[in-house]
Amino acid sequence: MAEPPLSCDCFVSLPPGSHDDHVIFGKNSDRPRDEVQEVVYYPAASHPAGAVVECTYIQIPQMGHTHAVVLSRPAWLWGAEMGANDQGVCIGNEAVWTREPVSPGEALLGMDLVRLGLERGDNAWGALTVITGLLEEHGQGGPCREDPEPFSYHNTFLLVDRNEAWVLETAGKLWVAQKVTAGVKNISNQLTIGTEISAEHPELRSVAQAQGWWNGEGEFNYSQVFSPENPPARMELAKQRYSGGTQLLQQHDGSMTAEVMMSILRDKPSGICMDSGGFCTTGSMVSILPRDPSLPCIHFLTATPDPSRSIFKPFVFSECMTPVSRVVSPHYGLDDPARKQPRFQSQVDRRHSLYKAHQVALSNMETNPEEGDGLQEILRDLESQCLKDILAMLSGELPGEELGDLFFDCVDTEIKFYQ
Repeated sequence: MAEPPLSCDCFVSLPPGSHDDHVIFGKNSDRPRDEVQEVVYYPAASHPAGAVVECTYIQIPQMGHTHAVVLSRPAWLWGAEMGANDQGVCIGNEAVWTREPVSPGEALLGMDLVRLGLERGDNAWGALTVITGLLEEHGQGGPCREDPEPFSYHNTFLLVDRNEAWVLETAGKLWVAQKVTAGVKNISNQLTIGTEISAEHPELRSVAQAQGWWNGEGEFNYSQVFSPENPPARMELAKQRYSGGTQLLQQHDGSMTAEVMMSILRDKPSGICMDSGGFCTTGSMVSILPRDPSLPCIHFLTATPDPSRSIFKPFVFSECMTPVSRVVSPHYGLDDPARKQPRFQSQVDRRHSLYKAHQVALSNMETNPEEGDGLQEILRDLESQCLKDILAMLSGELPGEELGDLFFDCVDTEIKFYQ
Protein backbone atom coordinates (compact mmCIF):
# COMPACT_ATOMS: atom_id res chain seq x y z
CA MET A 1 0.00 0.00 0.00
CA ALA A 2 1.46 3.37 -1.02
CA GLU A 3 2.45 5.60 1.88
CA PRO A 4 0.58 8.88 2.22
CA PRO A 5 2.55 12.00 1.21
CA LEU A 6 2.71 13.42 4.73
CA SER A 7 5.07 16.37 4.60
CA CYS A 8 5.86 19.91 5.69
CA ASP A 9 8.19 22.74 4.71
CA CYS A 10 9.97 25.36 6.85
CA PHE A 11 11.77 28.46 5.57
CA VAL A 12 13.90 31.25 6.99
CA SER A 13 15.49 34.35 5.53
CA LEU A 14 18.09 36.33 7.47
CA PRO A 15 19.74 39.58 6.34
CA PRO A 16 21.12 40.11 3.74
CA GLY A 17 18.60 37.60 2.34
CA SER A 18 15.74 39.80 3.56
CA HIS A 19 14.76 43.08 1.95
CA ASP A 20 14.66 44.84 5.33
CA ASP A 21 16.61 44.27 8.53
CA HIS A 22 14.18 41.49 9.45
CA VAL A 23 14.40 37.76 9.94
CA ILE A 24 11.48 36.12 8.09
CA PHE A 25 10.18 32.68 9.17
CA GLY A 26 7.60 30.60 7.32
CA LYS A 27 6.03 27.18 7.60
CA ASN A 28 3.31 25.07 5.99
CA SER A 29 1.90 22.25 8.07
CA ASP A 30 0.83 19.40 5.80
CA ARG A 31 -1.42 16.94 7.61
CA PRO A 32 -4.45 14.66 7.05
CA ARG A 33 -7.00 16.62 5.04
CA ASP A 34 -9.81 16.57 7.62
CA GLU A 35 -7.59 17.41 10.59
CA VAL A 36 -8.48 20.75 12.19
CA GLN A 37 -5.68 23.11 13.16
CA GLU A 38 -6.47 25.65 15.89
CA VAL A 39 -4.56 28.74 17.00
CA VAL A 40 -4.13 29.04 20.76
CA TYR A 41 -2.45 31.57 23.04
CA TYR A 42 -1.05 30.77 26.49
CA PRO A 43 0.25 33.61 28.70
CA ALA A 44 3.54 33.48 30.58
CA ALA A 45 3.15 31.64 33.86
CA SER A 46 4.94 30.72 37.08
CA HIS A 47 4.67 27.15 38.38
CA PRO A 48 5.21 25.72 41.88
CA ALA A 49 8.06 23.37 42.70
CA GLY A 50 7.20 19.78 41.86
CA ALA A 51 4.57 20.68 39.24
CA VAL A 52 4.19 18.43 36.21
CA VAL A 53 2.95 19.12 32.70
CA GLU A 54 0.66 16.75 30.78
CA CYS A 55 2.01 16.48 27.25
CA THR A 56 0.16 14.54 24.55
CA TYR A 57 1.04 11.10 25.95
CA ILE A 58 3.32 11.48 28.99
CA GLN A 59 3.86 13.67 32.05
CA ILE A 60 7.16 15.49 32.56
CA PRO A 61 8.40 17.91 35.26
CA GLN A 62 7.29 21.51 34.74
CA MET A 63 9.68 24.47 34.77
CA GLY A 64 9.39 27.28 37.29
CA HIS A 65 8.54 29.81 34.54
CA THR A 66 7.12 29.43 31.03
CA HIS A 67 7.03 32.07 28.31
CA ALA A 68 3.88 33.27 26.60
CA VAL A 69 3.30 31.35 23.35
CA VAL A 70 1.03 31.38 20.32
CA LEU A 71 0.65 27.95 18.70
CA SER A 72 -0.83 26.55 15.51
CA ARG A 73 -1.59 22.92 16.27
CA PRO A 74 -3.70 19.89 15.38
CA ALA A 75 -6.60 20.27 17.79
CA TRP A 76 -6.32 16.75 19.28
CA LEU A 77 -2.84 17.09 20.80
CA TRP A 78 -0.94 19.14 23.39
CA GLY A 79 2.02 20.34 21.35
CA ALA A 80 2.17 22.33 18.11
CA GLU A 81 3.24 22.12 14.49
CA MET A 82 4.62 25.65 14.71
CA GLY A 83 4.51 28.68 16.91
CA ALA A 84 6.28 31.59 18.56
CA ASN A 85 7.00 32.92 22.03
CA ASP A 86 7.15 36.39 23.52
CA GLN A 87 10.98 36.30 23.39
CA GLY A 88 11.01 36.43 19.58
CA VAL A 89 11.58 32.70 18.99
CA CYS A 90 9.80 30.69 16.27
CA ILE A 91 9.94 26.91 15.81
CA GLY A 92 8.55 24.47 13.24
CA ASN A 93 9.11 20.73 12.87
CA GLU A 94 9.19 18.13 10.10
CA ALA A 95 8.83 14.36 9.98
CA VAL A 96 11.94 12.33 9.06
CA TRP A 97 13.09 8.73 9.20
CA THR A 98 16.66 7.60 9.87
CA ARG A 99 18.65 4.42 10.39
CA GLU A 100 17.73 4.62 14.06
CA PRO A 101 14.45 2.74 14.61
CA VAL A 102 11.34 4.72 15.53
CA SER A 103 10.23 3.90 19.07
CA PRO A 104 6.84 2.15 19.13
CA GLY A 105 6.11 3.40 22.66
CA GLU A 106 4.47 6.64 23.74
CA ALA A 107 6.95 9.40 24.57
CA LEU A 108 7.23 13.06 23.53
CA LEU A 109 5.92 13.92 20.09
CA GLY A 110 8.02 16.24 17.95
CA MET A 111 5.08 18.63 18.24
CA ASP A 112 5.32 18.46 22.05
CA LEU A 113 8.99 19.40 21.72
CA VAL A 114 8.07 22.43 19.60
CA ARG A 115 5.81 23.76 22.36
CA LEU A 116 8.25 22.90 25.15
CA GLY A 117 11.08 24.65 23.29
CA LEU A 118 8.95 27.78 22.91
CA GLU A 119 7.72 27.77 26.50
CA ARG A 120 11.22 27.33 27.93
CA GLY A 121 13.64 28.87 25.40
CA ASP A 122 14.88 32.46 25.67
CA ASN A 123 16.38 32.32 22.16
CA ALA A 124 16.82 29.82 19.33
CA TRP A 125 19.90 28.16 20.86
CA GLY A 126 18.22 28.05 24.27
CA ALA A 127 15.17 26.35 22.75
CA LEU A 128 17.46 23.87 21.00
CA THR A 129 19.13 22.90 24.27
CA VAL A 130 15.68 22.47 25.86
CA ILE A 131 14.61 20.10 23.08
CA THR A 132 17.82 18.05 23.04
CA GLY A 133 17.80 17.75 26.84
CA LEU A 134 14.22 16.50 26.84
CA LEU A 135 15.01 14.10 23.99
CA GLU A 136 17.81 12.52 25.99
CA GLU A 137 15.67 12.28 29.13
CA HIS A 138 12.28 11.23 27.73
CA GLY A 139 12.80 10.19 24.09
CA GLN A 140 10.44 10.78 21.17
CA GLY A 141 7.64 8.57 19.92
CA GLY A 142 3.94 7.80 19.83
CA PRO A 143 1.15 8.07 17.23
CA CYS A 144 1.49 11.27 15.22
CA ARG A 145 -2.01 11.36 13.75
CA GLU A 146 -5.54 10.80 15.01
CA ASP A 147 -5.88 7.28 13.67
CA PRO A 148 -5.93 3.79 15.21
CA GLU A 149 -3.30 2.69 12.65
CA PRO A 150 0.12 3.35 14.29
CA PHE A 151 2.23 6.01 12.61
CA SER A 152 5.37 7.56 14.14
CA TYR A 153 8.52 9.34 13.01
CA HIS A 154 11.62 11.21 14.09
CA ASN A 155 11.81 15.00 13.74
CA THR A 156 13.82 17.84 12.35
CA PHE A 157 13.30 21.40 13.59
CA LEU A 158 13.91 24.92 12.37
CA LEU A 159 14.47 27.26 15.32
CA VAL A 160 14.68 31.00 14.61
CA ASP A 161 15.16 34.21 16.61
CA ARG A 162 15.98 37.85 15.76
CA ASN A 163 19.66 37.08 15.15
CA GLU A 164 20.12 33.53 13.89
CA ALA A 165 18.55 30.22 12.97
CA TRP A 166 19.33 26.61 13.86
CA VAL A 167 18.50 23.44 11.97
CA LEU A 168 18.16 20.54 14.44
CA GLU A 169 17.92 16.99 13.09
CA THR A 170 17.24 14.03 15.36
CA ALA A 171 17.54 10.25 15.25
CA GLY A 172 15.93 8.79 18.37
CA LYS A 173 17.78 10.46 21.24
CA LEU A 174 20.72 11.43 19.00
CA TRP A 175 20.90 14.82 17.33
CA VAL A 176 22.96 17.17 15.19
CA ALA A 177 22.59 20.91 14.59
CA GLN A 178 23.67 23.51 12.04
CA LYS A 179 23.79 27.25 12.76
CA VAL A 180 22.59 29.70 10.09
CA THR A 181 23.46 33.39 10.49
CA ALA A 182 22.82 34.89 7.04
CA GLY A 183 20.91 34.29 3.82
CA VAL A 184 18.11 31.82 3.15
CA LYS A 185 17.52 28.23 4.28
CA ASN A 186 14.71 25.67 4.07
CA ILE A 187 14.07 22.18 5.42
CA SER A 188 11.66 19.44 4.40
CA ASN A 189 11.09 15.76 5.19
CA GLN A 190 14.69 14.68 4.80
CA LEU A 191 18.09 15.03 6.44
CA THR A 192 19.92 18.09 5.13
CA ILE A 193 22.91 18.51 7.46
CA GLY A 194 26.03 17.06 5.86
CA THR A 195 29.46 18.06 7.11
CA GLU A 196 28.44 21.60 8.20
CA ILE A 197 27.92 20.58 11.83
CA SER A 198 27.83 23.27 14.54
CA ALA A 199 26.83 21.06 17.49
CA GLU A 200 26.01 17.38 18.06
CA HIS A 201 25.13 14.70 20.60
CA PRO A 202 28.39 13.57 22.29
CA GLU A 203 27.77 9.94 21.31
CA LEU A 204 26.58 10.60 17.74
CA ARG A 205 29.73 9.40 15.97
CA SER A 206 30.53 6.55 18.33
CA VAL A 207 27.01 5.12 17.85
CA ALA A 208 27.34 5.44 14.07
CA GLN A 209 30.69 3.64 14.20
CA ALA A 210 29.43 0.89 16.52
CA GLN A 211 26.49 0.25 14.17
CA GLY A 212 28.80 -0.01 11.18
CA TRP A 213 27.28 3.04 9.49
CA TRP A 214 30.58 4.96 9.52
CA ASN A 215 34.14 3.64 9.51
CA GLY A 216 35.49 6.46 11.68
CA GLU A 217 37.76 7.76 8.93
CA GLY A 218 37.52 10.91 6.90
CA GLU A 219 34.93 13.67 7.15
CA PHE A 220 31.70 12.82 8.98
CA ASN A 221 28.62 13.50 6.82
CA TYR A 222 25.52 13.19 8.99
CA SER A 223 22.89 12.94 6.23
CA GLN A 224 24.88 10.24 4.41
CA VAL A 225 25.56 8.26 7.58
CA PHE A 226 22.06 8.40 9.10
CA SER A 227 19.74 8.43 6.06
CA PRO A 228 17.92 5.09 5.76
CA GLU A 229 18.98 2.73 2.98
CA ASN A 230 15.36 2.36 1.85
CA PRO A 231 13.71 5.69 2.75
CA PRO A 232 9.90 5.97 2.87
CA ALA A 233 8.22 7.26 -0.26
CA ARG A 234 7.36 10.52 1.48
CA MET A 235 11.07 11.25 2.04
CA GLU A 236 11.78 10.64 -1.64
CA LEU A 237 8.89 12.91 -2.64
CA ALA A 238 10.25 15.57 -0.29
CA LYS A 239 13.46 15.84 -2.35
CA GLN A 240 11.55 17.53 -5.17
CA ARG A 241 9.72 19.82 -2.76
CA TYR A 242 12.95 20.68 -0.91
CA SER A 243 14.65 21.50 -4.21
CA GLY A 244 11.67 23.55 -5.38
CA GLY A 245 11.55 25.43 -2.08
CA THR A 246 15.27 26.16 -2.28
CA GLN A 247 14.84 27.55 -5.79
CA LEU A 248 11.96 29.79 -4.70
CA LEU A 249 14.03 31.10 -1.79
CA GLN A 250 17.07 31.71 -3.98
CA GLN A 251 14.96 33.63 -6.50
CA HIS A 252 14.19 36.11 -3.71
CA ASP A 253 17.52 36.01 -1.88
CA GLY A 254 18.17 39.64 -0.97
CA SER A 255 14.56 40.71 -1.43
CA MET A 256 12.62 38.43 0.94
CA THR A 257 9.62 39.98 2.69
CA ALA A 258 6.67 38.54 4.60
CA GLU A 259 4.53 38.98 1.48
CA VAL A 260 7.01 37.00 -0.62
CA MET A 261 7.17 34.28 2.05
CA MET A 262 3.38 34.01 1.94
CA SER A 263 3.53 33.60 -1.84
CA ILE A 264 6.03 30.75 -1.42
CA LEU A 265 3.74 29.01 1.06
CA ARG A 266 0.91 29.38 -1.47
CA ASP A 267 2.91 27.84 -4.32
CA LYS A 268 1.10 24.72 -5.57
CA PRO A 269 3.25 23.79 -8.62
CA SER A 270 6.24 23.15 -6.35
CA GLY A 271 4.15 21.09 -3.93
CA ILE A 272 4.92 23.53 -1.10
CA CYS A 273 1.18 24.19 -0.82
CA MET A 274 0.03 20.57 -0.66
CA ASP A 275 -3.28 19.29 -1.98
CA SER A 276 -2.80 15.59 -2.67
CA GLY A 277 -5.24 12.81 -1.91
CA GLY A 278 -5.93 12.56 1.81
CA PHE A 279 -3.39 15.23 2.74
CA CYS A 280 -3.22 19.00 2.39
CA THR A 281 -1.73 22.10 3.97
CA THR A 282 -3.91 22.44 7.08
CA GLY A 283 -2.23 25.50 8.63
CA SER A 284 0.39 28.12 7.73
CA MET A 285 2.50 30.68 9.55
CA VAL A 286 4.79 33.59 8.60
CA SER A 287 6.70 35.72 11.11
CA ILE A 288 8.57 39.03 10.89
CA LEU A 289 11.34 39.23 13.51
CA PRO A 290 12.97 42.70 13.37
CA ARG A 291 16.64 42.77 14.33
CA ASP A 292 15.86 45.89 16.39
CA PRO A 293 14.73 44.52 19.80
CA SER A 294 12.65 47.65 20.45
CA LEU A 295 10.29 46.64 17.63
CA PRO A 296 7.59 43.97 18.08
CA CYS A 297 7.67 40.66 16.26
CA ILE A 298 4.63 40.08 14.02
CA HIS A 299 3.28 36.57 13.48
CA PHE A 300 0.74 35.77 10.74
CA LEU A 301 -1.37 32.61 11.04
CA THR A 302 -4.18 31.23 8.87
CA ALA A 303 -6.07 28.88 11.30
CA THR A 304 -7.66 27.42 8.13
CA PRO A 305 -6.44 24.99 5.44
CA ASP A 306 -4.81 25.81 2.09
CA PRO A 307 -3.06 29.20 2.29
CA SER A 308 -3.91 29.80 -1.38
CA ARG A 309 -7.56 30.01 -0.26
CA SER A 310 -7.01 31.50 3.21
CA ILE A 311 -5.70 34.78 4.56
CA PHE A 312 -2.86 35.37 7.00
CA LYS A 313 -3.95 37.21 10.13
CA PRO A 314 -1.44 39.13 12.30
CA PHE A 315 -0.76 38.27 15.94
CA VAL A 316 1.39 40.40 18.25
CA PHE A 317 2.25 39.63 21.87
CA SER A 318 0.87 42.34 24.13
CA GLU A 319 0.18 42.93 27.80
CA CYS A 320 -3.52 43.15 26.91
CA MET A 321 -4.45 40.12 24.83
CA THR A 322 -7.99 39.58 23.57
CA PRO A 323 -8.89 35.86 23.67
CA VAL A 324 -9.87 34.49 20.27
CA SER A 325 -12.23 31.63 21.04
CA ARG A 326 -13.39 31.48 17.42
CA VAL A 327 -10.16 29.71 16.38
CA VAL A 328 -10.12 27.34 19.38
CA SER A 329 -11.65 23.89 18.92
CA PRO A 330 -14.16 22.22 21.26
CA HIS A 331 -12.69 20.26 24.16
CA TYR A 332 -13.99 16.82 25.10
CA GLY A 333 -12.10 16.18 28.35
CA LEU A 334 -11.72 12.56 29.39
CA ASP A 335 -14.19 11.51 26.67
CA ASP A 336 -11.77 12.64 23.97
CA PRO A 337 -10.80 9.62 21.82
CA ALA A 338 -7.20 10.88 21.90
CA ARG A 339 -7.14 10.39 25.69
CA LYS A 340 -9.13 7.16 26.07
CA GLN A 341 -7.45 3.75 25.87
CA PRO A 342 -7.22 2.31 23.28
CA ARG A 343 -6.81 5.64 21.53
CA PHE A 344 -8.52 6.93 18.40
CA GLN A 345 -11.37 4.43 18.29
CA SER A 346 -13.89 7.10 17.33
CA GLN A 347 -14.07 10.58 15.82
CA VAL A 348 -15.33 13.87 17.25
CA ASP A 349 -16.06 17.20 15.59
CA ARG A 350 -13.06 19.48 16.28
CA ARG A 351 -14.03 22.30 13.91
CA HIS A 352 -13.85 25.80 15.40
CA SER A 353 -16.00 28.73 14.27
CA LEU A 354 -13.57 30.13 11.69
CA TYR A 355 -12.94 26.65 10.25
CA LYS A 356 -16.70 26.09 9.80
CA ALA A 357 -17.24 29.49 8.21
CA HIS A 358 -14.28 28.89 5.89
CA GLN A 359 -15.69 25.49 4.87
CA VAL A 360 -19.06 27.03 3.97
CA ALA A 361 -17.35 29.82 2.03
CA LEU A 362 -15.28 27.33 0.00
CA SER A 363 -18.38 25.31 -0.78
CA ASN A 364 -20.17 28.47 -1.95
CA MET A 365 -17.14 29.43 -4.07
CA GLU A 366 -17.32 26.10 -5.88
CA THR A 367 -21.06 26.61 -6.49
CA ASN A 368 -20.62 30.22 -7.62
CA PRO A 369 -16.98 30.68 -8.78
CA GLU A 370 -17.43 34.30 -9.89
CA GLU A 371 -18.78 35.39 -6.51
CA GLY A 372 -16.10 33.30 -4.78
CA ASP A 373 -13.33 34.97 -6.75
CA GLY A 374 -14.70 38.36 -5.74
CA LEU A 375 -14.73 37.41 -2.06
CA GLN A 376 -11.20 36.03 -2.31
CA GLU A 377 -10.00 39.26 -3.92
CA ILE A 378 -11.57 41.38 -1.15
CA LEU A 379 -9.94 39.26 1.57
CA ARG A 380 -6.54 39.36 -0.15
CA ASP A 381 -6.82 43.14 -0.43
CA LEU A 382 -7.49 43.29 3.33
CA GLU A 383 -4.47 41.07 3.96
CA SER A 384 -2.30 43.25 1.72
CA GLN A 385 -3.42 46.48 3.39
CA CYS A 386 -2.82 44.99 6.83
CA LEU A 387 0.70 44.00 5.76
CA LYS A 388 1.42 47.49 4.44
CA ASP A 389 0.22 49.13 7.67
CA ILE A 390 2.32 46.79 9.82
CA LEU A 391 5.46 47.39 7.75
CA ALA A 392 4.81 51.14 7.91
CA MET A 393 4.55 50.86 11.68
CA LEU A 394 7.82 48.88 11.87
CA SER A 395 9.58 51.51 9.75
CA GLY A 396 8.24 54.35 11.91
CA GLU A 397 5.98 55.80 9.22
CA LEU A 398 2.82 55.04 11.21
CA PRO A 399 2.36 55.11 14.98
CA GLY A 400 1.92 51.72 16.64
CA GLU A 401 -1.60 51.28 17.95
CA GLU A 402 -2.78 48.77 20.53
CA LEU A 403 -1.67 45.49 18.96
CA GLY A 404 -3.24 42.91 21.25
CA ASP A 405 -6.58 43.00 19.38
CA LEU A 406 -5.16 42.61 15.86
CA PHE A 407 -5.69 38.87 15.51
CA PHE A 408 -9.13 39.01 17.15
CA ASP A 409 -10.26 41.82 14.83
CA CYS A 410 -9.02 40.02 11.71
CA VAL A 411 -10.69 36.72 12.61
CA ASP A 412 -13.93 38.54 13.38
CA THR A 413 -13.78 40.43 10.07
CA GLU A 414 -13.02 37.27 8.10
CA ILE A 415 -16.00 35.42 9.58
CA LYS A 416 -18.30 38.35 8.80
CA PHE A 417 -17.19 38.33 5.16
CA TYR A 418 -17.84 34.58 4.93
CA GLN A 419 -21.35 35.10 6.28
